Amino acid sequence: MNPIKYLVTKIDGDYAHLENVETKEDLLVAMALLPDETDEGVYLLWENFTYTVI
Repeated sequence: MNPIKYLVTKIDGDYAHLENVETKEDLLVAMALLPDETDEGVYLLWENFTYTVI
């Protein structure tokens, strides 16, 4: 699978809204699956079923 770059656009309680940088699609992800340093405006890389801050 190819890595996908996301922008955290909004944090809504226990969930984060991620926007795919290439396709502009919105994705809702549980905060428990994201790194601790995740905040609005942070870019994440999804690769090998893991999110990392970039």
